[in-house]
Amino acid sequence: MLAATPRCRSDSRQVRMVEWRMLSRRALATLIGGLLAGGVVLALLIALVLAPRGGGGDAAPPAPTEAAPAPRWAAPAEVPPGASEPTRAGVAGLADPEWLAAVAAETGIPERALAAYAGAAIAKNGERPDCDLGWNTLAGIGWVESRHGSYGGASIADDGTVSPPIIGIALDGSTTALIPDTDDGAIDGDDEFDRAVGPMQFIPGSWANWFVDASGDGDADPHNIDDASLAAANYLCRATPTLGDEESWRAGIAAYNSASSYLDAVATRSAFYAQAAADAVP
Repeated sequence: MLAATPRCRSDSRQVRMVEWRMLSRRALATLIGGLLAGGVVLALLIALVLAPRGGGGDAAPPAPTEAAPAPRWAAPAEVPPGASEPTRAGVAGLADPEWLAAVAAETGIPERALAAYAGAAIAKNGERPDCDLGWNTLAGIGWVESRHGSYGGASIADDGTVSPPIIGIALDGSTTALIPDTDDGAIDGDDEFDRAVGPMQFIPGSWANWFVDASGDGDADPHNIDDASLAAANYLCRATPTLGDEESWRAGIAAYNSASSYLDAVATRSAFYAQAAADAVP
C-alpha cells in the first residue's frame, strides 16, 4: 500500500518534489531498461518461481546467472541401497540409513521426508521394476506440492504425520477447476468443495482411488508422508507405463498436474536431487 504524499507548504517545495519524482522515475526507467537488456529480470523471475514457498531447509539449485530453459525431464536416480534390516515399520524403514544421512545433507531434503520418498521408490521398483520410478521424481513433486511437508510452518513427526495438516484452497471454479465435494469433508474439512490435502496434495477423489497404508500403522492417511508418497508412486506408475524415458516421464507428471510450469519445476528439482545424490554417494 502506497503511503500518502505530505502536502507542500510552499510552491517552491512543490516544484522540488515534482522535479525529484521526475528524476526518480527517469532513474528507475533507466535501471529497468538495463536489467531487461541483460536478461536479469527474467533470471530473477525464474529464481523466484523455484524458490521455496514455506519453511524447511531444502537446498536450492544454484540460481541461474542467465535465463536457461528447464530440463525436459528428470531421469530416474538409482534405486537407493536397502537397509540391512528395516529401521522402522513401513516404507520409511527400507532405505539404508547412511545413504539417507548423506543424501539428506547434500540435497537439504529433511531426512524423514527422504526416507518416505526413497522407501516408496524401493517398494515400487520391487513390485514394478518396469515403471522405473526414481525417488528423485517423488522428491521433486513433494518439494513443489508442500516443500516436503513444511509448507505453512508444518513439520513431519517421527511417524510420518504432517502437522498442522496442509490443506489447499477450495476447488470452487473461481481460479481453479470446479470440483464439488466428494468426501463430505472427511479429509479436507470442506463439505461444499474438494481441496487438495497432505504433503503430496491429493484431492479426496484421487485419494479414494489410490489410498494405501505405507507407514504400517494400519491407517491410510493422506496427511502421512509415507502413505502419500507410495500412493503417488502407485498413481504415477498407473498413469504411464514407465518413467524411464522423456516422453513417458512427461506424460506421468502431466497426469499429476498438467500445467507446463508445474512440469518445469518438478523436472528442475528432480534433476537437481539426482545430481546432488550422485555427488554425495559416488
